[in-house]
Amino acid sequence: MTESLYAVIMAGGGGTRLWPLSRSGHPKQMLRLFGERTMFQLSVDRLLPLLPPDHILVVTAAEQVEPLAMQYPELPRENFVVEPLGRGTASCIGLAALVLQQRDPDAVMAVVTADHLIQRADTFRAVLRAAQRVAEQDYLVTLGIAPTYPATGYGYIRRGALLGQVGGFAYYQVERFTEKPNAPTAAAFLNEGVYSWNSGMFIWRVARILEEMRCWMPDLCATLDRLADVWETPAYPETLARLWPTLRKETIDYGIMEKAARVAVIPADLAWSDIGAWSSVMDAHPHDAAGNVLLGDVIAIDDADTMLFAQGERLVVAIGVQDLIVVDTPDAVLIARRDQTERVREAIDRLHAAGRDNYL
Repeated sequence: MTESLYAVIMAGGGGTRLWPLSRSGHPKQMLRLFGERTMFQLSVDRLLPLLPPDHILVVTAAEQVEPLAMQYPELPRENFVVEPLGRGTASCIGLAALVLQQRDPDAVMAVVTADHLIQRADTFRAVLRAAQRVAEQDYLVTLGIAPTYPATGYGYIRRGALLGQVGGFAYYQVERFTEKPNAPTAAAFLNEGVYSWNSGMFIWRVARILEEMRCWMPDLCATLDRLADVWETPAYPETLARLWPTLRKETIDYGIMEKAARVAVIPADLAWSDIGAWSSVMDAHPHDAAGNVLLGDVIAIDDADTMLFAQGERLVVAIGVQDLIVVDTPDAVLIARRDQTERVREAIDRLHAAGRDNYL
């Protein structure tokens, strides 16, 4: 059944909120945050038992192709799809759909990312198999994550009527999507029991998503049509480089999912984390009895609810601190309150403004 199933890994982001470890030349997907495997390697690892390497595509920036390919040489080089400029997830997915349409008009594509931590890999593969069967009924399928707390950093999906069950997973009509809510709204969603976190992972037939793009995002579809006209000709790279920057930046959620009909959600408990900031890195690691996460050459004395992450050559010692995140690298140190790590972007902006791009 999986013969027509392909995975598309979106791996083009910079991950600036994980500065100072993440840099322009060493973005988030190349980091080793959970053991010896990089985030990109982990994302491929959990797909390979389900799919052969030639059924795994990677959409990324040109400068990231070589380092990512070196991390996973089993992936065919032609499976690295270059996006000249990030224009949001809708364009990224559209470009991957174009490539798959040329290879296999019957393809079903599973869209995943290189910056998720999924600790229940067997369940993940099982839900992808189930989602393929739902997608073959012409649904746009999204994976919903069973919420464990009233998160304000994730979007939410409200499920409606039960549509059926496949492979041990129930799937539901999507009633609505909600962007990141405030704390009271998130708490209300959790109490209602009919909401899932929006994982940003999708499964659909390639032909179906391109139909939706033609309906809701005609400018993007027109660009994809022009690229299809020059596919595998010398004109393709120039046409892509010329047309891609003219696209409006848009997410697949807003561009398609919030408007389309026949949208289904499969809620699943994957032990999932979106590794978007240092607080999420800390949350995803085992904690000691005092709530600390200690990584690298570090010593904690009477600390509580603190992460010490040392990747430099220095010993890091913290005494009597609470609710801090400390990240030490060879040339920069981040010290932030645990609930303030989203503000790393402000530090990036200040470094840009000061012309200190050597730190970026």
